[in-house]
Amino acid sequence: METVLSIQGLSKNFGTLRAVNQINLEVKHGQVFGMLGPNGSGKTTTLGMLMGVVNPTSGSFSWFGQPPSNQIRKKIGAVLEHPIFYPYLSGQKNLELMALIKEAPVSNIQKVLEIVELSDRKNDKYKTYSLGMKQRLAIACALLNNPIVLILDEPTNGLDPMGIAEIREIIKRIANDGKTIILASHLLDEVQKVCSHFAVLRKGTLVHSGPVDDVGRGEEHVEVIAFHDDIAVILENFSGSLSVKKEEHQFVMKMKEGFHSQDLNRYLFEKGIVVTHLITQKKSLEKQFLEILAEAEHAALIKN
Repeated sequence: METVLSIQGLSKNFGTLRAVNQINLEVKHGQVFGMLGPNGSGKTTTLGMLMGVVNPTSGSFSWFGQPPSNQIRKKIGAVLEHPIFYPYLSGQKNLELMALIKEAPVSNIQKVLEIVELSDRKNDKYKTYSLGMKQRLAIACALLNNPIVLILDEPTNGLDPMGIAEIREIIKRIANDGKTIILASHLLDEVQKVCSHFAVLRKGTLVHSGPVDDVGRGEEHVEVIAFHDDIAVILENFSGSLSVKKEEHQFVMKMKEGFHSQDLNRYLFEKGIVVTHLITQKKSLEKQFLEILAEAEHAALIKN
């Protein structure tokens, strides 16, 4: 796949504070790339440098194999902060004004309004919009130039569950249209639902990057509920068992590599045991995220 963004040793200092520290990263065409990290981890500063609103202290980056320039940035749409629109103008009029500023075709307005599902409210004044609608109008504005890449900084920040779900579906729709999306978020569940790849930042340092699909790979954990006097012993005697742990009304078995829940189910069936609950636990992105941060913290303590 074509490399859309390549970052080499990117750093940013604010006085004595190093906000971003030697980041190396690549984003490929068509990826929905999530940047995760606690507050103060450097996500927004990194996006700011990529869009030319923050000057790097050192390092470099390239878009589409070319150094950043005004011409290159026209291929990128971004929602970095709270968008500024005129409250007494309608959504349509605000977009017409933005299209004029961006030198984007006015004919694109109807299409972007449809993408963010605001066509039926386009003639209403901006001040009457909900927070979710304002965010959707900001995304519409970022799409006016039909960019190749869309950058979103905390796109669901402050939204209620319905607003979050709406933005999630819009992001999926835009991604399905072939655009590359880079988003910063602290909502791990949302990143797991919409992103294809993710990176974790801690105190300005990149500590992990990889496909979202890799989350949870490795040892399999299986939840088991079965009514039998010796179920604990029987589970421990299973050849694919690494460990068995009792958790409230169920057992959680850690499986050896190559063994799966269907192997356990077959074993119990052959023992004449009827299972009322058998499910493979999926590691959430939240759990992996916390593990990554804990490992990075431990490594930093050893280093120091």
